[in-house]
Amino acid sequence: MLEDVTEAERKALAQCRHAVLGSDRPLRLDCGVELGPYRVAYQTYGTLNADKSNAVLVCHALTGDQFVAGKHPVTGREGWWESLVGPGKVLDPARYYIVCSNVLGGCMGTTGPLAKDPAGNQPWNLRFPVVTVGDMVRAQAALLDHLGIPDLFCVIGGSMGGMQVLQWAASFPKRVFAAVPIACAARHSAQNIAFHEVGRQAIMADPEWKGGDYRIYGTAPERGLAVARMTAHITYLSELALQRKFGRNLQDRNALGFGFDADFQVESYLRHQGSTFVDRFDANSYLYITRAMDYFDLAGQHGGVLANAFKGTATRFCSISFTSDWLFPTRENRAIVQALNAAAANVSFVEVETDKGHDAFLLDEPEMFRTLSGFLQGAASARGLR
Repeated sequence: MLEDVTEAERKALAQCRHAVLGSDRPLRLDCGVELGPYRVAYQTYGTLNADKSNAVLVCHALTGDQFVAGKHPVTGREGWWESLVGPGKVLDPARYYIVCSNVLGGCMGTTGPLAKDPAGNQPWNLRFPVVTVGDMVRAQAALLDHLGIPDLFCVIGGSMGGMQVLQWAASFPKRVFAAVPIACAARHSAQNIAFHEVGRQAIMADPEWKGGDYRIYGTAPERGLAVARMTAHITYLSELALQRKFGRNLQDRNALGFGFDADFQVESYLRHQGSTFVDRFDANSYLYITRAMDYFDLAGQHGGVLANAFKGTATRFCSISFTSDWLFPTRENRAIVQALNAAAANVSFVEVETDKGHDAFLLDEPEMFRTLSGFLQGAASARGLR
């Protein structure tokens, strides 16, 4: 399976671990397809203790990957949650054994549309089965089985990572001692589905997309993927953050250009976000992962009643939202907390005051760090984890 990878995947796989799973027992996907064998690429930080009680699973968001901390082998930048994971930080590898895997359908080493269809020995492309957040979580559970980790001290993640946290708590309650869903929702809203559709249509309208078979032609829908990234990136920020950072400042000029180059700094910023994204992300993977988020509806999985997803749970929860997050607003996080209260779960909730928008969960937010430190310390004491 390793011979068919992109250059970005090759760099990623050289710097992380991977497991080939499902050879004897294929993964049954929600769409009805049995997938196997499949590869899961993952990264670990720290050491698993003797009684295997200190494992923390970090779940990444839409455009994240397994490289939570340290230098990213493809971009050369810091890991996407460097603010939270590392020596002396909230998730300290000296205390916890931290695991993060690239999600199913991804493009950093885990099987997705880039991989070869074993039946035809050709890239899956759009013939890859559509995956769900539930499928991603079951693949993670299979990885933990492979690693000999029976249960988790904590599962944590923001945005799509928070969806995975909720799915873990609902699907494998006995394997999760503590759960931290951040800046997420129990179902994807109509507005968010609409934004995803704009991004997907931008990719599919690119003439280089070629029905998803662009790799066969040695090309890629880079313009469409860049526009998809630009559109999505706007939703990650708040109006106040954009105004504070850019305002109406001009880019490398003293007067309006009266044309369609990037007159404004915010235009240049978005173009940069789009152009750098295409170097590390696959367009078809973007289609698949956004669709997985669209399909997420935890209440729908439990008779339309969200509280039923957590009935009888012994998991401890800490839910965090941000005042300026309009992509996953606080009311959606409160709905999760209300459902947990209805299920008599142990839950705490904090709304962090910030103007940084949805991306606040990735940034230096002292109140979030204090909340997490306190929650994890309490959970560790309750579990007897030193």
